[in-house]
Amino acid sequence: MKKLKFILLVIASLMLSLPNSSAQEISGSWFGAVKINGMPLRIKFNIIQNDSLLTATLVSLDQGNMEVPATKVMFEDSKLTLSVANIGFEYTGEMIADSIIGSMAQGGMKFPLNLTRTGIAKTKRNRPQEPNKPYPYNEEHVFIENGDVTLAGTLTLPKESSKHPAVVLVSGSGAQNRDEELMGHRPFLVIADYLTRNNIAVLRYDDRGFAESTGNFASSTTFDFATDAHAAVNYLKNRDEIDSERIGIIGHSEGGIIAPLVAVDEPALNFIILLAGTGVRGDSLLMMQSELIAEASGVSAGQRAEIGAINRQVYDMILQGKNNDEVTTFLNNYMDINTAKQQASISTSPWFRTFVSHDPSQVLSKVNCRVLALNGTKDLQVPSKENLGAIEKALKKGENDRYKIVELEGLNHLFQHCNTGLFNEYSEIEETISPEVLQIMKDFILHD
Repeated sequence: MKKLKFILLVIASLMLSLPNSSAQEISGSWFGAVKINGMPLRIKFNIIQNDSLLTATLVSLDQGNMEVPATKVMFEDSKLTLSVANIGFEYTGEMIADSIIGSMAQGGMKFPLNLTRTGIAKTKRNRPQEPNKPYPYNEEHVFIENGDVTLAGTLTLPKESSKHPAVVLVSGSGAQNRDEELMGHRPFLVIADYLTRNNIAVLRYDDRGFAESTGNFASSTTFDFATDAHAAVNYLKNRDEIDSERIGIIGHSEGGIIAPLVAVDEPALNFIILLAGTGVRGDSLLMMQSELIAEASGVSAGQRAEIGAINRQVYDMILQGKNNDEVTTFLNNYMDINTAKQQASISTSPWFRTFVSHDPSQVLSKVNCRVLALNGTKDLQVPSKENLGAIEKALKKGENDRYKIVELEGLNHLFQHCNTGLFNEYSEIEETISPEVLQIMKDFILHD
């Protein structure tokens, strides 16, 4: 599902060349922090003047610290505009003395973001499950070809020389790196480390158009991401260290939608594991998600009903194929025109249209391999009872009796033990992923 989180890191094209006599005074590093769901996310712009060329890079200091080139940067009459087109990110601000007062927009949302030349200290958080090198297994940087897309990833292999069972890790929605790094956690790093220590090879990769992988993330849909996962499976099948009859996929969130798509097209797949995977159509999921998050956030029943009615009409318009202008006109009845345009833009994007209309139960009913579906009772993004029930119903419809459904008490969407399940807890919790979940997955993979 579309996580309400901020993603900056993505590979972008070359910067725009602009002659600019005032660029010199803007040159240097600028720092700021934006609050996403109550949590500060530190941002840094590096702006450089080289003769007539003004360039900039964007760094999310709490999401991998990678420098990403801007696709456009302008500074005229004290006004700064900086964009990263592939992810729909744009910053606008005005330089006043030694500060830039402005805001950023992305994914249909707008946030205040003021910049200074002084860095902001990172809040040090304990992540006891993250491994430290040297690892007791082999680690290899690999590249996976999928047509004109090259996925960069990491393959971890047990040191024993025998052939090993293997898994491909597939991340949730939003551009993410191979560790599925978010909210100060790296769950895929922890999963890969645990499984590889237990003699299971693990392949994880940067999403297309993100970090070291090529391609365009912004124009891609769930079905495009499924072809990437399939390419990763094919890569493992051609590795001598891998038992080609014991390859599977672990998909988290949207990855739990992708895994069944690959399983249907790849009969040789031994298993899929759905971590908070969905079993209901996208529009139904989003309606449930919105209601649960609003309720947990203290929104009144009357306000929730009003929001739900508006959302339902938007989803119906998307299902009917309404265009951006039509959705904008409708939303403008409830919000200012600029916000309406932003919301309509994300709602009519290829990814969102696909997500709203896709019914995973239709795919799950065609899956013949082993299936493990896990979810937590405090998951507000993929409600456990409704989705686990729909997954089981679909598998039974397809007469697949090789499945295991596990609902885990007190776990959120990231499979952390939590209090409320709200986003603002994610980064504050030391636990990256429940040890119980790790063991259940390991046992399922090894004991077929």
